[in-house]
Amino acid sequence: MDGRDLVRRVRLVGSVRGLRTVRAAWRRRSADARALPPRGAERARVPGALVGAEPGPGGGVVRFARSELRIRVAVGGAVFWAWDGADPLPSYALAGEVPAADPRAVLEPDKDGGWQVVSERLTVVVSRTGAVELRTPGGVLLRRELPPRWWEPVGGGAVRWVQRSEVPADARFFGLGGRASGPRLRDGAYGLWNTDPGGRFGPGDDPLYLTMPVQVVVSDAGTHLAFHDNTWAGRVVVREGEEGAGSGHDRPGTCEVRMEGGPLRCWVVAGTPARVLRGWTALTGAPAVPPSWALGPQHARWGFGSEREVRRVVAGYRERGLPLSVLHLDIDHYDGHRVFTVDRGRFPSLPGLAKELREEGVRLVSIVDPAVKAAPGDAVFDAGVALGERGAYVRDARGRVVVGEVWPGACVYPDFTDPVVREWWGSLYGERLAQGFSGIWHDMNEPVSFAAFGDPSLPRSARHVLEGAGGDHREAHNVYGLAMARAGYEGLLRLRPEERPFLFSRSGWAGMQRYGGTWSGDVSTGWPGLRASLSLVLGLGLCGVPYSGPDVGGFDGFPSPELYLRWFQMGAYLPLFRTHSAIDAGRREPWEFGPEVLEHARSALVERERLHPYFVTLSHVARLSGAPYVRPVWWAAPGDRALRGCEDAFLLGDALLVAPVMKAGAERRVVRLPRGRWYDTVTGRAYEGPGPVVVDAPLSRIPVLARAGAVIPVRDADGELELEVWAPAPGRTGGGLVVRDPGDGWAEAEVERYVSRWEGERVVVERDGGEGAGAVGLPVRVRGVEG
Repeated sequence: MDGRDLVRRVRLVGSVRGLRTVRAAWRRRSADARALPPRGAERARVPGALVGAEPGPGGGVVRFARSELRIRVAVGGAVFWAWDGADPLPSYALAGEVPAADPRAVLEPDKDGGWQVVSERLTVVVSRTGAVELRTPGGVLLRRELPPRWWEPVGGGAVRWVQRSEVPADARFFGLGGRASGPRLRDGAYGLWNTDPGGRFGPGDDPLYLTMPVQVVVSDAGTHLAFHDNTWAGRVVVREGEEGAGSGHDRPGTCEVRMEGGPLRCWVVAGTPARVLRGWTALTGAPAVPPSWALGPQHARWGFGSEREVRRVVAGYRERGLPLSVLHLDIDHYDGHRVFTVDRGRFPSLPGLAKELREEGVRLVSIVDPAVKAAPGDAVFDAGVALGERGAYVRDARGRVVVGEVWPGACVYPDFTDPVVREWWGSLYGERLAQGFSGIWHDMNEPVSFAAFGDPSLPRSARHVLEGAGGDHREAHNVYGLAMARAGYEGLLRLRPEERPFLFSRSGWAGMQRYGGTWSGDVSTGWPGLRASLSLVLGLGLCGVPYSGPDVGGFDGFPSPELYLRWFQMGAYLPLFRTHSAIDAGRREPWEFGPEVLEHARSALVERERLHPYFVTLSHVARLSGAPYVRPVWWAAPGDRALRGCEDAFLLGDALLVAPVMKAGAERRVVRLPRGRWYDTVTGRAYEGPGPVVVDAPLSRIPVLARAGAVIPVRDADGELELEVWAPAPGRTGGGLVVRDPGDGWAEAEVERYVSRWEGERVVVERDGGEGAGAVGLPVRVRGVEG
């Protein structure tokens, strides 16, 4: 947090509370100084020479003089490897049981004196010094893990380690959770420590709220995902390779993962991008499907302030004919910012307000922060103190409850790594449901404790249950938000088992898609913030979190009408479409920016509503396959090197390519197309890929292109389901998937597959396979043809 951000934070929270953040920072530093002394002397260790091997299920154990390497190929093709006897479990990332070992994968000697495991999708080669190579079945190198190095404190303590890797020279890195300077991760260091950047962030800020040690690497050799299953603080240093560097030789790309402690274990999934994400979600869990209404337009603001203001905003949408599905209440609706309370002076009848809005088709969503005001007599605080034998709250190394500074003042923090605490916390959401809320928005759960200097979180020495294993905040910090999301999701599921919970969270970790989605957090208002917000959505989707979106318009400041509109237009094609801003920022209602912006924003909202069936389909496809709604343009053509560097456009499913406008004053822009024919969805003009084309981008819209042959479920003018079909290129076929909205419960969704083709001078659309094959049974509108 720089000086300007500290001044702003003090102004927001008040000077008295601002001074408390100084004391909170000193308390945290003092606690860590007592409990975490300097590391002192360390012994460095490497695996040493190869001494033997022992076959086992799916692979086996390769032993070295000073360590051992375990390899296990799972059914489905994922490869697990770990040093020093680490197992796949326990793990916060994995969902349920570890997949069974592939009986066809066998550990055997290789020709160079090492060992190898040959499987259907990957060959794992272990050298005599402990290097691990991952190769395609054809022998092409995907990744080389160099022998790791450990540093062991002489007096005992956490063992830190570094793992260096090499990838082909043409490879490009993506992932690592939510990164503002992506989605392609260029040369640099990326922190692995979930962090509140202090009220705003832009492309140069790192780390942010949601980090994950998940790398997606794309090269000519193929695509692979590498996940280092370790929740400790760490750092990843990436350096892209260079072909023909130095005397005509390729310089490989490199990646260095450094962790301050915890196990050195890794999962690798390889194949096409679709196969990689399918394998990744098979390990970490299927994404939760949001209720249908959560795929509509949403509006939020820190500072609505009263029932009257909420009604005024909703009426503003209705009077202007603007669709609105959800309205969010921020911390200002609480009594003194205390969680699970209501300010009865400003919101005297919140259940009545919620009922009234729901009858108009608008749901209310409530913010929930983890921090509980440390005030005897507060119902939530007292219940947490009395919970079980040790209470609900995180304690320090001396057994005292940790106290931090958050919006309510002095606060304590539930330990969500304790199953008992998760169950108790989940039960508290009954109060939110009783107030009429339909969904939950988790904030401040990195977790945050305001600090005038240093890390704005809990002491690293604070103690956590960690599912009974015990440990400190260095290990628990990055999964705190994930465990809170689990508590909320499972609580909502128990309270209303007939409804799919709606929950999204600012912080989290690998596997958080099981419990909902996320959003950008406090992205800075400005054109760089617009670009950063798309980077986060794309990067998180590649890490298995498909439902996300930014604060449209930016969190702070006052966007120009043009910037607001361009952000709004892009947001209309992202999974979570929500405006939001800070209490001291400008308004974000579309009518606040003049009549021209209002009309163009209305067009974006109407198009979002028209595409609602497509978003429903994408949400269920994500659950079934792991494929994100929003995908990089290289998704379907990872071998196209030019597409790997495209960061200002994205695919929405397989059918649409969206090209946001990210520069002031632009009325045309270059779009790099994947192979095939693409139609401008407004003009119908056809473009041929691969390669760059120049398209119109008037202020009224951003370019959206449809893939030739695509079959897209949409709403017609009467709100009924129809199929929009874009004519295949001559001699080609096309198709698409349709999932009809099964409602907001747990009814099984049926996936319908449709194909399109030319038959003489007609475009024919048929249902492919399953009951009713051949018959479409829906209205069809063909586009991209004359007459």
